[in-house]
Amino acid sequence: MNESWKDSIYRQREELARILRDPIDAVARQCIEQWDDRGGLEQILVEGFASIPYCAYLYVLDTSGIQLTESINLSGIAPGHYHRDRSQRPYMKEVVPAWGFLLSDAYISLYGHRPSLSALQVIRDGKTVLGYLGADFDLRDLPVTAELYQEPETWRQVKGDPAIRSLLFQQTRSESPMDQNLEQTFSILEELLTQRGVFQCQIQFASSQAMIWTMEDPFRYRILDHEALTDPDICLVYPLQRYPLGARIPQASIAAILDHFGSLRLADENIYLRQASINLLNGMISLTFSCDGTHYMSYDEFLLKNTSFWFGAVPPQASTYWQN
Repeated sequence: MNESWKDSIYRQREELARILRDPIDAVARQCIEQWDDRGGLEQILVEGFASIPYCAYLYVLDTSGIQLTESINLSGIAPGHYHRDRSQRPYMKEVVPAWGFLLSDAYISLYGHRPSLSALQVIRDGKTVLGYLGADFDLRDLPVTAELYQEPETWRQVKGDPAIRSLLFQQTRSESPMDQNLEQTFSILEELLTQRGVFQCQIQFASSQAMIWTMEDPFRYRILDHEALTDPDICLVYPLQRYPLGARIPQASIAAILDHFGSLRLADENIYLRQASINLLNGMISLTFSCDGTHYMSYDEFLLKNTSFWFGAVPPQASTYWQN
């Protein structure tokens, strides 16, 4: 089973905790003997700072979240933080586990406004909790230890703007230039997707344009307006290329997908397709309707759901664009 982004975060945090827990605990233990000596605590933090990988700031707190030392960074003592109240910061509101070490959820830092996280290690003298050793980390400095998750292929539906949904039956589809030339447009897009190196295409029916991404230049999109989408000469701009070996969508399925888009665009005057996208490499289709709801699904699941699944009976005007 493919991992979700939440699974990937869990694995990343688990590995970071493994790396950080022991060195933070070692510095925390040294603080016990100097607990009543601010200067002694700060000296321990200065000497121990380098032993904590990726650390941005190190400090000691009492049990109420008040800082008992200045903050320590790579340059040494950073003044202005003694007696700072951290009790309302996100990491202080999390429950420290029974074993005494917390790696917080990520949050936005107060001063740098950057994604960060903090570690808290309970400092105990016997059974008495004295306070905490705190360590702050900038996410930019932390290594990525988990593989990038795979986007799930299961059907997902995302609701859009409630204001748009509430007015759904007070609006009707206005015929766009693209609607008047769907057959021509789809023939050109099929050529680009199957023969000309385009691996992702986002079609915006109301504005009669498409955004495309090519295998040769994947980090930049190009916009094809209505004029380009009705002129077969546009295909001359994009050289012939082999269909991507890693494509999840079979080359032979592109025409059926585009025809299905057309049927969903014309099937109903109130509920109609506004925008659709195809990605050959992850095999996913997205659909955004006039109700502002968006669906994400694999291409094969999409092709199994005929127009009657979305709207009920298929009106005559949509039959031209629907293939079983």
